[in-house]
Amino acid sequence: MARDHGAQIKNDDTYEALRDEGYSKEKSARIANAQANSKQTPSKDGGKGKKYEDRTKDELYQKAKEVGIEGRSNMNKDELIDALRNH
Repeated sequence: MARDHGAQIKNDDTYEALRDEGYSKEKSARIANAQANSKQTPSKDGGKGKKYEDRTKDELYQKAKEVGIEGRSNMNKDELIDALRNH
């Protein structure tokens, strides 16, 4: 049975599985909480966005800004892609 991570984490099993796979605490919490919220459907909505490689540097920069990636203004396109995938 999964450990209780408090009120901040809505789906402890998913959170722990993601952490075991190497995801960050922040990303694991976002995914676990989205899956526990019936108004959000990450598994149904997933896969519909453009691949990062098909986006412009400007689009990647805006996405990096949305998720709070620091140092994004000094990054090239490949660095932005890497930062978005691994934040």
